Amino acid sequence: MGEYDKDSLKEHARRVALENAAKHGGSARWETVLSALLRTHPELRVPGSPGADVVKAAVEEVNALAPEERTRLAESLPKAPPEAREEKGGLPPLPGAEKGKVVLRFAPFPSGALHIGNARGVYINDEYRKLYDGKFYLVFDDTIGSEEKKPVPEGYSLILNDLKSAGVTPDAVLYKSDRIERHYQYVPRLLSGGHAYVCTCPSEKLRFNREHALACPERDQTKDLQLEAWEGMLSGKYRKGEAVVRLKTAMDHPNPAFRDRVLLRISEDEHPRVGHKYRVWPLLEFSWAVDDVELGITHVIRGKDLVMEDLMEEALWKALGLKGPSFAHWGILRVREAKISKSKSMQEVLSGLYDGWTDPRTWSFGALARRGIRSEAIRSFVLSFGMSLADVEVPAESLYAENRRLLDPVTPRRAFVSDPVRVVVYDFPQELSTVELPNHPDRPEMGHRAVEVGAGEFYLPAKDVEKNLGKEIRLKELLNVELAKERRGDGSLKAQFTSVPNKPLPRIQWVPVRDAVAVSVLMPDGTRVEGYGEGALTTVREGEMFQFERFGFVRADRQPGTGSRCFVFAHT
Repeated sequence: MGEYDKDSLKEHARRVALENAAKHGGSARWETVLSALLRTHPELRVPGSPGADVVKAAVEEVNALAPEERTRLAESLPKAPPEAREEKGGLPPLPGAEKGKVVLRFAPFPSGALHIGNARGVYINDEYRKLYDGKFYLVFDDTIGSEEKKPVPEGYSLILNDLKSAGVTPDAVLYKSDRIERHYQYVPRLLSGGHAYVCTCPSEKLRFNREHALACPERDQTKDLQLEAWEGMLSGKYRKGEAVVRLKTAMDHPNPAFRDRVLLRISEDEHPRVGHKYRVWPLLEFSWAVDDVELGITHVIRGKDLVMEDLMEEALWKALGLKGPSFAHWGILRVREAKISKSKSMQEVLSGLYDGWTDPRTWSFGALARRGIRSEAIRSFVLSFGMSLADVEVPAESLYAENRRLLDPVTPRRAFVSDPVRVVVYDFPQELSTVELPNHPDRPEMGHRAVEVGAGEFYLPAKDVEKNLGKEIRLKELLNVELAKERRGDGSLKAQFTSVPNKPLPRIQWVPVRDAVAVSVLMPDGTRVEGYGEGALTTVREGEMFQFERFGFVRADRQPGTGSRCFVFAHT
């Protein structure tokens, strides 16, 4: 557990659990508490960490307390407890890097928007750019190298907008489709040098040869025949699938996939930028072996799943007598709730099932921004894992904890009630017909807003009403009432005013009927939560952030001319 012992971690977890329980008027969730501790206890990020069990035990102890005791202990906590320690971390030095001379590249395929899975590539490269006062190139990897993956016209603007949303400005924007003739110039060198060959074997035969380590007969044809075949590929002598250029690698290589890999192939598909200008297209490894050298890239930083591409580039540099950049890798980082598939998202966007690429289910940069998840939070979340090669799957709460840290001190509070039940309070004090509520419980400088309560009719959440029928409750920051034991025929409920002073009772969120405005909240899974919000939300503008108390952080969405005020849920 590093420099922390079990007792100190448990005490810190207990403190956070009490705060969490008090904030939400009930029990603490151990996953939320665990995520809140990640900044000061990064060792908890490691899967299977024994600290997670310590945190869970502390939360269970807090939840076992009577509600009144939890409230008392929470109120006795200092307002700003000191951090247990400063967060450590940071990116390791790049090998051989010199200040002002580092050149990095981010190379997305333009088949859709960038998503949370691309965030590591964006932010780690950008952070190294800053650390070394270097350059960061956005290079659209838009060759037609695969039947399954094709560039789409809107992919380019989506990615440019996503980088803008991410707060990252590239030093240059380049397109592979503009560099095809540069790639062509290196093919004769490989063929003439005996490092590559034109292969016309059917795919089935090639697959058999690879599996059995058998060389293609065309592998040893003369230089002149190879160059003639290459010209035939360019001129149209061969059709799609009839000829490819292969790199000569060891046929006994332990990985069959590395044996005589394809460098260029024919495609007769139309390209969204250059149309039918080219019919022979380089594959990823070949194009990058050329461009990493020609663009002056000094370091290629990417996921460890691309090690095969490293080996191919190195083999090509050796064959061409070139010196390429260094490689550095990170492990796979997955957000548990983010089930990402660009192809599926594209289908759902085109079908209309998704509300465009900013639909929360895409987990795109635009979708995260629409939810109010700040780019600074995503950057902090990504960089907290550094360049670890370990594969990690973390809950989305880890990202939300970073965003909550940014939002909580500056986001005004508003009342919202989902699945509302109408409650009429008898003997309601008329002096409370209008009340002033703080915009933030801990920031008096953010001011107050007037709430028209009227004669004491409220909307309360159905789940809270059902749990407390026949019991005394507190309408948060207002007064105490005793609920009737059962609802009336129309579904509404009577309640009797009991007192005003704060008492250790279940705290229930409320919205006055007189001041209510219909509210619709788009959730991360694409569903909507309907309810009522306070009247101050009537004039909401797109982009405004609020914390709906006892519900979560939301961002005001595009607003219709009439009807419900629309919001998108960020997180609790």
